[in-house]
This record gives sequence, structure tokens and C-alpha cells, in this order.
Amino acid sequence: MIVKTNQDEIQSYLVDASNFKGSCSAVYIPENETELIELVKKLYQSDTPFTISGAGTGLTGGRVALEGVIISTEKFNKIIEINTEEEFVVVHSGVYLSNLIDELKSIGYFYPPDPTEKNCFIGGTIANNASGAKTFKYGATRNFVQEIDLVLSDGDQLNLQRGKHLANGNNLIFYTSSGKEITIIIPNIHLPVTKNASGYFLKNGMDAIDLFIGSEGTLGIITKAKLKIVKLPEKVLSAVCFFDNEIDAIRFIDEAREISYSNRIKNFTNSIDALALEFFDNFSLKFLQDDFPQIPSLSNGAVWFEQETNSEYEEQLLEQWLQLIFKHNCSDENVWFATNDKERKDIENFRHAISWKVNDYISKNNLRKLGTDVAVPDNQMIDFYNYLVSTMSLSELNYVLYGHLGNSHFHLNILPKNENEFLIGKEVYKSICLKAIELKGTISAEHGIGKIKREYLLSMFGKELIDEMKRIKLQFDPKNLLNRGNLFFNQEEK
Repeated sequence: MIVKTNQDEIQSYLVDASNFKGSCSAVYIPENETELIELVKKLYQSDTPFTISGAGTGLTGGRVALEGVIISTEKFNKIIEINTEEEFVVVHSGVYLSNLIDELKSIGYFYPPDPTEKNCFIGGTIANNASGAKTFKYGATRNFVQEIDLVLSDGDQLNLQRGKHLANGNNLIFYTSSGKEITIIIPNIHLPVTKNASGYFLKNGMDAIDLFIGSEGTLGIITKAKLKIVKLPEKVLSAVCFFDNEIDAIRFIDEAREISYSNRIKNFTNSIDALALEFFDNFSLKFLQDDFPQIPSLSNGAVWFEQETNSEYEEQLLEQWLQLIFKHNCSDENVWFATNDKERKDIENFRHAISWKVNDYISKNNLRKLGTDVAVPDNQMIDFYNYLVSTMSLSELNYVLYGHLGNSHFHLNILPKNENEFLIGKEVYKSICLKAIELKGTISAEHGIGKIKREYLLSMFGKELIDEMKRIKLQFDPKNLLNRGNLFFNQEEK
């Protein structure tokens, strides 16, 4: 067990990619599950709050302690098994996603959930039900988690295998390794009809494992996971299309999505079925111009799309995509096509650059991130886009707007120049979240709630449902010691 108490040594554990900062008295780094369980039992007995720290790539302050101590899972870093016959991997929670991707690629496989930041821990992606560009086709992390091992706040253990523990209506029963029975009553809740990572997943007849996926470390500490993997496609068609008008780009995505859904249902293998559909507004392109001078100077919006394909259908698919591109007023001269792995990687770098440049801007100005993670039902996407543009124009704040619009999922990042603009931006951010709720969408589609978005979670579900979620937490963590402050306000903070 490594223990750090020198404040200079532990500062890196007290901040995340949102620039949210906290404090703690010590950082514990257990080297195996036995050390972790012994530590957790001691902390439980002494009523010491403890926060689980992953790689620090989160954007909501979830891994940042405000009191007590931190437990880092960085030594839980082994890929235990890769099984290509049954197509699964078993990994410790502290394995970097980037390392898993590289290992799988070397044998012709991949793990579809792909958040922009690959230097995250697998445990963190499960705790937040993370997703990324490929979510449009494959869905979020939840779809790939088959089994997890957990340590509860008192040191007891829990193993959950998908399909083996289902709710009986709204009753869900868990049995820990010590034989303790934990029963929860699932409240009536209307989850958004869109990609969602806000609060606990609760649904009549649900699988027990799904309660922990996306629970942001508030119910248990993930130590190990079994995950589904997928064979790499023979080829991937990848392109960035630059449009003269943002609305043309938006409408291109809207039609490409509907065509993809239709062809997917019909099981057509030789027609448009996007893997990813991503949007960049005019300000995003200007923000990237210095790093990517080859961006067409007159473009005011862009779309990155990908589709899995093979040698037999590649030309046919390319022609279908070009027809759709032309229909929405984009010429082939304003399209970057990737014809090999290097060019595809260059396009991926372009797509991911906007995220790290925003985070770099926030860090340099020592401000907290004001980046939305909202999603709305697909039939509301264009109206919501218009609302965002109008709202930001009235605010007179600098911003960039991009995101996974295949899932009607918007990342609008406000770029304040000073503290006063930051405070104005907070009010604008709040109005955007409330509008997404009004449209039956979500305040968080992939980043989670953490400590930054708790008030918006309350607005989304209301006090009664939040209190129900709190009661569920107390069933697993009766002293409210584990990741205290994530999702819910503590009594003393009200």
C-alpha cells in the first residue's frame, strides 16, 4: 500500500479535466484487492469519507474529493484475459482504455465505447457509462459490460453477471459475498428517450448490473470487469465535409441519421449506415484554424462521418454518401476523404482536437469548464440547435458548438474571458440545461453529473425522485462515505 500525505504530492489527484478542485488529507494506492478491502473496512469503521480516483479525465469533478481521503485504483492495471473465441476481455478497473485498444487492435478486435479522451481508466468509463462517436451505431458502455466485481463501502463484495440477477417488477435483490441481502424498490421514473448518463439507471424488470453502470462510484468500487469485444471491420470509410452554412451541415446529419436507422432495421449491408455523425460549428472551425490551416477558408460548418465497410461495397457506399453530400450543398472539393489508416488517424486527430483545445483554454484561464453535455430527442434536434445559436448570440459570449449530433447530443462550450463572463455563462448554461429538460432530453448524455451538475439533476428528476435515489445509495452505503458529494448534495451543503 502506497500512502501519500504530503499536500504537494497529492495535488494532481485533486483536480480533473474540468479544472474542478478539491481537498483531502491523504491518498491511498492499494496494490491489490486484499489491500483495498482492508483499507475500506478501516475507513468505514472510522467514519472516514473516501473518494475513488481514476485517471482524472472526467469533466464533472466526480473523482475530486472535497473531504476525507482518496483511494486511487491506478495499480489495478492488468488485462487479465482476452478471449477471441467468445469475444470478451476481463480487465482490472485501472487499465487505461488506450492500452486495451492497442492490445485488441493487434489481434484484430476493438472495444466500441470510445470517449474522446482515451487515457481514462476502464473503471471510470463504467462508472460514468461513457460513450463517444461510435455510440451512434454501438451504444454506450452499458451495452458491453457483461460482469463486474465490486467492493462496497463496508468492505463487503458483490459480483454481478448480466442476465443472472433481474428485478421482479420493481423489486431488485442483491446478495453480497458475506451473504447479506440488499433489497431496493425501483421508483417509477421516465428516463429520457435519448442517450443519457444522468443519475441511476432505474427501470422495472432491469438487470441488477445496470444499477452500478453510470452510478459514478456512489454505490461500490469497481475492481474488475468482463467486457464484450467486436472484430475490427475490414475497412472504415471516413470523411470530413465542410459546408458553407451550418444549417446545411445540421440537415445533412438529420437525413444521414434517418437513412442509417432505416437501413439498420432492414439489415442492408451495402447502404448508408453511419458509425459516427459529428458536427462542428463555424466557431469550432475558427478555433481550430491555426492547428489545421487546410480547413477551407469559407466553410462555416463541418460534419465528420464514418461507416464500416469492405472491399466489395466500398465504392458503392462512397457513391451513396457523395450523393447525400451534394444534396446538402457541399462539393467534393470541400471533403476530406481518408483512403488509408494514416489519413483516417489524421481525421480522428482533427475531430478530437477541439476537445483538448477547449480544456487547454479553460486551464490556462484558471476557470471551471462550462461545457454542455445535453441531448434531446432526435425530432427536436434542429429546433434545439436554433435555440442554442439564438441564446448564445444574445449572450454575446464566445463559444464553440460541436458534438455527437447523430445522437442529437450537443457539446456547447462557453469560453469566458474573465470571472464576470464566467458568472454570466453559468446562467446561460443553466438555461440550456432547463431547455433540454423541457424537450424531454437530458442534462448529461455521457459525462455524468459528478459534483458540478447536481442542481441540474435535481431540476431534471425533481426532489421526490432524487430522494428515492438517495435511499438506494444508503442501502449500499449506509454511512454515505463513498464518493460523497457525487450526484447528490449533502445535507450540510443545502
